[in-house]
Amino acid sequence: MRLTTKGRFAVTAMIDLGLRQSSGPVTLAAISQRQQISLSYLEQLFGKLRRNQLVESTRGPGGGYTLARAAADITVAEIITSVDEPMDATQCGGKENCLGENARCMTHELWASLNTKMVEFLDSVNLQKLVDDQIAKGFELEDKPTLKRAISSMPVMKPIRINAPNSVFALGASYAKM
Repeated sequence: MRLTTKGRFAVTAMIDLGLRQSSGPVTLAAISQRQQISLSYLEQLFGKLRRNQLVESTRGPGGGYTLARAAADITVAEIITSVDEPMDATQCGGKENCLGENARCMTHELWASLNTKMVEFLDSVNLQKLVDDQIAKGFELEDKPTLKRAISSMPVMKPIRINAPNSVFALGASYAKM
């Protein structure tokens, strides 16, 4: 059994979000840049995380994502299963038909037991523990970069007002007055 990048990236992104949660919504672009995960891939993952009510989104300027619940209430197992990551070491997907219709392989119980232990372990680890582990390792929040606004720093030029007719009818009326 192998955990794919989908599950790994989802957990990594959620830790990043958990670390920065206190300073407001976190953009996927910022997570993408810090964790070197494709922005489009993060958008797909966060769509699934949002549908599974692990994150909430805020639109508009200053928007982004926040945790939908306290980090202590979100388990690693929830994160992984919410992005459709299978946690199954059996070859049959737990259907007990490893060797065809109604026939299990000799090691089915071994892999099924491993599945149970994996789920129990991942269910026992919450997001807050992973965030706390990062802080214990010396993680420090970087200073917030200054936001680039859509407002120019150049002085606003006032338009030049020309007293000229704005239609052919006004032009005709101005010639009629002469």
